Amino acid sequence: MSPRRSSRGSSCQSVVLTAIFGVGLPLAVLFALVRDAPAVGIPLLLAALGGGAAYVVRLVRKSDRRRLQRARQAQWDAYEAQLYDVQSREIARYHTLGHREFEHAIAYLCQRDGCTDVVVSGGAGDLGADVTATAPDGRRIVIQCKRYGPTTKVGSPDMQRFGGTCYSVHRAHIPVVVTTSTFTRQAADYAAAQGICLYGEQALAGWASRTGPAPWHDHQPAV
Repeated sequence: MSPRRSSRGSSCQSVVLTAIFGVGLPLAVLFALVRDAPAVGIPLLLAALGGGAAYVVRLVRKSDRRRLQRARQAQWDAYEAQLYDVQSREIARYHTLGHREFEHAIAYLCQRDGCTDVVVSGGAGDLGADVTATAPDGRRIVIQCKRYGPTTKVGSPDMQRFGGTCYSVHRAHIPVVVTTSTFTRQAADYAAAQGICLYGEQALAGWASRTGPAPWHDHQPAV
């Protein structure tokens, strides 16, 4: 006999012995009590059967909860995959635009989502304000657009130039830098300190596809 077969046989024997001694013997004792002393045995037997039924119900409910959790997780995974696909297509579309086209595309998003007085002012002498608008709640939005490739990040010098004009020159309530790329750590730290809203490629894709918020939603100014 092979060691594997011997091990399997020992495992089966353990299960059988457990069933006999863990369940069979107590039941045999209870049935003997029912036969010899019904007044004592019947209540004990009913209690044992009730406990066993309750245990089975708990097992079924636990199994149902696990199935429900797996079903919900599968639905969430499918939703995330669909969301990622939509946003990936959206950001790819922005990468095909030129710099001036990108500014007009951002202006369109502002107008689409309820902004008024939307102006594309990017160009020489704009002092960092490529798009200006009035948010639905009346706050002034000043946006700098950075149509960069995926390997070119918006750095701290870009952010500091914008930070030097967005409040003092353009009177922004909500200064925003939107890019088709991402930001360096130094740029993100500076923006956080100055209350500048950063919209990288993922946030832009969410805004454009209506699966994420516009920059002026829940924006908190710098203290």
